[in-house]
Amino acid sequence: MFTLSTLSTFIVIVIGLFLIPGPAVILIATRTAQSGRKAGIIAGLGIATGDIIHTLFAAIGLSAILMTSSLAFNFVKIIGAVYLIYLGLRAILEKPTDLQLPNDSQKKTSNTYSQAIFIEVLNPKTALFFLSFLPQFVHPEQGSSFLQFLILGLIFVLLGAIYTTIVAMSIQLLSRLVKRISWIGHWSSRIVGVIYISLGLKVAFQSR
Repeated sequence: MFTLSTLSTFIVIVIGLFLIPGPAVILIATRTAQSGRKAGIIAGLGIATGDIIHTLFAAIGLSAILMTSSLAFNFVKIIGAVYLIYLGLRAILEKPTDLQLPNDSQKKTSNTYSQAIFIEVLNPKTALFFLSFLPQFVHPEQGSSFLQFLILGLIFVLLGAIYTTIVAMSIQLLSRLVKRISWIGHWSSRIVGVIYISLGLKVAFQSR
């Protein structure tokens, strides 16, 4: 189904993206600070559930395109590559900001799980990310495209759930770490930008 190189590259890139503090970290940190670790973990599971929905939509839609026309599928891959390069350039050119994690206010929240799902599912950037990211690792000649999309998406979701759980369990330590390592806020967007551009150029080069 997948070559070792393809699967290992996918996992390394996903873990690398997770390790850069971003919106997901802020959401989990906020829920944890407001209502405790359990709420943070539940919010992380809500995000994972939303990502499963995005995975299914991407798998069904892109697999249908592949079955209709390989040329159309390659076109979608190129559009995805262009989008990833755009995200990378925007991240690199973005004005650096300091990452601020919230203070523990112990404010109670309700429906944390459903709220996290709602936020993630309705995030157009997440949908575009899945539509542009997953196709770069799908190779129709190696088996069912739908199954490949599904497996990659579930790997992404599983790694994300593990990561958000670790964040929720370690939020106080992370807060102190972020304060000590000030360069994270200044360079995280640039690191993400380089990852996006590299991935976009990779598929563009392969398509020639």
